[in-house]
Amino acid sequence: MPGSVEQMKMKSAERIGVLGIPFSKGQSRVGTEYGPEVLRNGGIVRKLQNLGCHVQDHGDVEVIQVEKDDPEENAKNPRTVGLTSKLIADKVERVLRSEDICLGLGGDHSVAIGTIAGNARVEPDLVVLWIDAHADINTPMTSDSGNIHGMPLAFLVRELESYVTKLPGFEWLSPCIHAKDIAYIGLRDVDAGERKIIEKFGITAFSMQEVDKYGINEVVERALRAVDPEGKRPIHLSFDVDAMDPTLATSARDHAVIGGLSLRETYYIAEEVARTGRLSMVDVAEVNPLLGDEKDKKLTVDMTISVIQRFFGNRRGGCYPPGYDIPLPHKLMTR
Repeated sequence: MPGSVEQMKMKSAERIGVLGIPFSKGQSRVGTEYGPEVLRNGGIVRKLQNLGCHVQDHGDVEVIQVEKDDPEENAKNPRTVGLTSKLIADKVERVLRSEDICLGLGGDHSVAIGTIAGNARVEPDLVVLWIDAHADINTPMTSDSGNIHGMPLAFLVRELESYVTKLPGFEWLSPCIHAKDIAYIGLRDVDAGERKIIEKFGITAFSMQEVDKYGINEVVERALRAVDPEGKRPIHLSFDVDAMDPTLATSARDHAVIGGLSLRETYYIAEEVARTGRLSMVDVAEVNPLLGDEKDKKLTVDMTISVIQRFFGNRRGGCYPPGYDIPLPHKLMTR
């Protein structure tokens, strides 16, 4: 169905606060700490400004590195992740109290511990759309790897509080969302413990199988309706670039999973979430420019930026910045 004139305009009133989160200690491979740098170098701020958005770059979150950070309860680098997550939450809260939307540039997906916690301080009624190949809701005891980038939601969901030991570095954190507040889109690599958690607590989850069966339009509609039937709650969108097929995000996680979202499907998700007008925060995770060659890096950065733009008003059907009108011929303008 064609969009109305208002819907085809670029979203012009938004003030976007960009926040870099150069972090990689939620997993074992270096490189995601350079995600914010390559996305900025790719022109993300300028391209959002060209959409008519008011963009303020708030710099990078300070990252804490605890020298002796032994695993606890099978969770690696808990102090480093926990203390840095607090700084992320504090900075996200500050950004959101001065801007309309925060765009967090990660960083591995453990950064979502801090981004969601910080967002929830400002928007306690938020819902979470998790766009990812992975569910990232392992508890330390269900995780095979011990990497916290596969656990962020477990630390945030109230129903899982009794299943997660309070780790050193995480003393500040209290769960801030319910299982019913989460909807997954794009899952295709889910661990046994995660599958059990999803079913036990009734989390809305659409794998690539459902995307194939129903189509992306039906999946997005069902996901939004499941977490917010009345269409009133703020949306936290957490986007792991490996949700896209590896042919599009070649410099994402090193354990890429084939059969992911196409670029058209990813665009559709972003455009439909943008149309709600309720987006509170977007965090982008797992861009790793050290994976692959220069061609892989450029493709991943370009595809990621093109998706981000669509969360903030860039539409395939066309759009225009605020104040734009059809130019008159010079002779008419000077009469």
